[in-house]
Amino acid sequence: MRILYILLFLLFAFTSNAQQILTIDEAIGAALKNNYDIQLVRNEAEAAAVDYRYANTAFLPGLSGTASKIWNRNSQRSDFQDGRKRQGDVKSSNLNASVNLDWTLFDGLKMFATRERVEQLKNLGELNTKTQVTNSIATVITNYYNIVRQKQQLKALDTLMSINEERVKLADKKLSVGLGSKPELLQARVDLNAQKAARMLQETLISQLREQLNQLTGMPLESEYDVSDSIPLNLNLNHDSIAKGIENVSPGLLATRKTIDIAELALKERKAELFPTVQFNSAYNFGRTNNGNVVNPEFQPIFNLNKGFNYGFSATVPLFNRLNTRRLIKQAGLDIQYNTIAYNAQRSQIKVDINNSFKDYQYQKKALLLEEENISLAKENVFIALERFKQGVSTYLELREAQISLEQAYNRLIAARYNTKLAETELLRLRGGL
Repeated sequence: MRILYILLFLLFAFTSNAQQILTIDEAIGAALKNNYDIQLVRNEAEAAAVDYRYANTAFLPGLSGTASKIWNRNSQRSDFQDGRKRQGDVKSSNLNASVNLDWTLFDGLKMFATRERVEQLKNLGELNTKTQVTNSIATVITNYYNIVRQKQQLKALDTLMSINEERVKLADKKLSVGLGSKPELLQARVDLNAQKAARMLQETLISQLREQLNQLTGMPLESEYDVSDSIPLNLNLNHDSIAKGIENVSPGLLATRKTIDIAELALKERKAELFPTVQFNSAYNFGRTNNGNVVNPEFQPIFNLNKGFNYGFSATVPLFNRLNTRRLIKQAGLDIQYNTIAYNAQRSQIKVDINNSFKDYQYQKKALLLEEENISLAKENVFIALERFKQGVSTYLELREAQISLEQAYNRLIAARYNTKLAETELLRLRGGL
C-alpha cells in the first residue's frame, strides 16, 4: 500500500507540473480568431461589405419631409391716402409642411458603374483578408517552429553537458590517482559552466519567443505551454506546382488585379458625368396661416390655407465646368495605368521570389541530408574519444575537439531543419497555400 501511495503521489506531481502541449494547428486556429492584424483587415472588409449591401439603394428615389410652425406678434401701422390711419398689434401663426420626392432616372449610367465598383471593393476586402490571413499564418508557423528549434537546441545542450559532466568526473578521478593534471580539471569545469550559462540563455530565448507567439495568437502574454519536439517537413514540393497559374491563386496578385477593375469602373463614373442627368420630381405642400386680427381687413385674410400636389421632370445638362470633368477622366485613366504597372511589377517580383525560395528550398533539403549524416559521425567520434580518454589513450584536447565538432554538428542540423521549414513555408505563402 505504501508503494501504491508513492506511485499515486508521483503521478499527481507529474500531472500538475506537466505543461499543456500547444500544437501548430491550435496556434493557427487561435491566430485566425484573435490576431490583431487579421481583425483589422476583417473590419475593413466588413465595412466594404456593408456598402455593398446598400448598393442597390442608389436606384431608389429620395423621399424627404419638412415641417415648420411659426408664431408671430407684430406691431403694425398703416396710413392711407384718404387720411385713414390704422394701428395695432397683430398676432398670427403659420404652419407649413411638405413631402418631396426626387428620383434620378438617367445619369449617364453612373449608378450602374457605382454599384459594380462597390461590389468590387467588397471583393477586394475579401482578398485583402485572405492575404493577411496567409501572411499571419506564415508568421505563426515561423515563430512556432523557432520555439521548437530552440527547444531542440536546449536538448542538444543537455547532451553536451552530460558529456562535459562525464569529462569533469574523469578528470577529477585521474587527478586523484596522479594520472591527470589540475589545468585539465579546471578546463573541464570551465567548459561545463559555459554550457550551463548557454542553457540559461537558451531558456530565456524560448520564453521570449513564447511571448511573441502569444501576441500573434492573441493569447495572454503570461501563458505557459510546451510545443512539439519535432519539425515536420514536406520534402516533395516542386517548382511547377508552386509557380503554375500563380496569377490566379496568389491572394496578393488577385488583390492588386482587383484594383485595376476598380480603377476602370471609376473611369466609367467620370465619363458618365459628361451626360445629362434626368430626374423625376414630385412634392406635396401644405400651408396654413391664422391671423388673430389684422390692421387692414379689406386686404388681409384672417385665415389662409394652401395645399396641393405637383410633379414633373427636370434635366441638368453639363455645358461647361472649366474642363474639370475632362481633368478627372484623365486622372482616372492614369490611375488605371498606375495599378496595371503595380500589378505587373508585383507579378514579376513574386515569380522571382518563387524561383529564389525554391532554390533555397532545394539547398536546405540537401544540407539537411548532409547534416543528418554528420551528426551520426560526430556522435560516434565523441563516443570513441570519450572511451579513449577513459583508457588514458588520448588527451582531453582530443576529447574537447570531438565535443566541439558534435556541438557544431547539432547546431547545423537543427538550423537545417528549421531553414527547410522556412523555405517550405515561404513557397506556400507565395502561392497562398497555407
